[in-house]
Amino acid sequence: YMPSALPGISAGKVSELLQQTDRLIKTVPEVQSVFGKAGRAETATDPAPLEMFETTIQFKPRDQWRPGMTTDKLVEELDRVVKVPGLSNIWVPPIRNRIDMLATGIKSPVGIKIAGTNLQQLDRIAGEIERIVKRVPGVSSALAERLSGGRYIDIDINREVSARYGLNVADVQGIVSAAIGGDNIGETIEGLQRFPINVRYPREVRDSVEKLRQLPVLTERGAQIRLGDVAAIRISDGPPMLKSENARLSGWVYVDIRGRDMSSVVRDMQRAVAMELKLPAGYAVSWSGQFEYMERAAAKLKVVVPATLLIIFVLLYMTFKRFDEAALIMATLPFALAGGVWLLWILGHHLSVASAVGFIALAGVAAEFGVIMLLYLKHAWDERRGMGKTGADDLLDAIRHGAVLRVRPKAMTVAVIIAGLVPIMVTPGTGSEIMQRIAAPMIGGMISAPLLSMFVVPAVFLLMRRRELGSTIAGT
Repeated sequence: YMPSALPGISAGKVSELLQQTDRLIKTVPEVQSVFGKAGRAETATDPAPLEMFETTIQFKPRDQWRPGMTTDKLVEELDRVVKVPGLSNIWVPPIRNRIDMLATGIKSPVGIKIAGTNLQQLDRIAGEIERIVKRVPGVSSALAERLSGGRYIDIDINREVSARYGLNVADVQGIVSAAIGGDNIGETIEGLQRFPINVRYPREVRDSVEKLRQLPVLTERGAQIRLGDVAAIRISDGPPMLKSENARLSGWVYVDIRGRDMSSVVRDMQRAVAMELKLPAGYAVSWSGQFEYMERAAAKLKVVVPATLLIIFVLLYMTFKRFDEAALIMATLPFALAGGVWLLWILGHHLSVASAVGFIALAGVAAEFGVIMLLYLKHAWDERRGMGKTGADDLLDAIRHGAVLRVRPKAMTVAVIIAGLVPIMVTPGTGSEIMQRIAAPMIGGMISAPLLSMFVVPAVFLLMRRRELGSTIAGT
């Protein structure tokens, strides 16, 4: 659970929201444990702002879930239960989230990046995009990162006044750094462990501008003055975090999708943004996140799939030495894939890269079915012609004989493929979602592809050879 709050939130409020969301998540019976974190860890590789939560949820074993409960239903129930004003919900698997954030920086399935030069313009454009995409069906949440709203304490040192007291800028800055940020004055040793001793003013002093103005400063002459005497202290607004890509400032919009496939939702969002948003000169919008991976894969598939089909057609032509027979096998492929499409629709799976891989494998098996069936039919017909039987009834008898010979081997092939893939469809576990989307087209295609090769291919072969017989008799 990775929601984002608005900038400027206090540490106390963050702690309160973490406890509140943890309690809400724990009310779901399938949840075993909840652990939430806000802000960045003690590492430079995790620049998370204070307003970004990271709550890890561990579920109970599946045998303890309510009947009919699935992971998708759990996420939907959690999204209904955890409704906190000011938080935009995002639910994502932890490992996939880390990979996405390392590759694109986007923690949600879809991210919109706005690049430009002015923070105020970027903030305005991001807010407009958030408002536009929220109305698109399938968008469960959308949040634009606020590029303003950060609170800073500016300490503007007056050089002339400081010089009159015998202080330079470095002296005043050192005092401010030690009093507010802390300064290590020593070290304690406990066995093999060493701990620094850090001294600074308490939080109630550091969090008050008026008390910071009263901060005592000791000059070299021994005089004690206030920090407000040598510096102007005030609170100013600014960006909570600066982000840049390709040497340009950028603002991000996080979008979570549920109930629709990612591709169609993104197309609708792109269309809505293009119609309603007018970008100033020098600003650009790009779409990132998991959608970026899908776009790359789709671009590669647009090249790989036609090239593969072309190679298959050339190989078929080299095998049969006839253009019409090679075209027959290629024409049967779309109809053979119909079973896979229907099973995907029945299971409620969206078309994805994994499903495309399954369809490519199914196309290979369907082409194999058609090739073997056509070879058996040609062999049976060649035997009849070798015996001088070249009539229409002999052609029909040869087709029946060749098609029947393929029933048992085809049934064995289909049974073996289905027996190997059904356990993937019914077994839950890590990686099962991807494997199920690869196996579903194969299982559905094992119903339509054999029927097509056993009924359609012989019928088309009969029509092709009957036309040749008719033209031969007419020529005679």
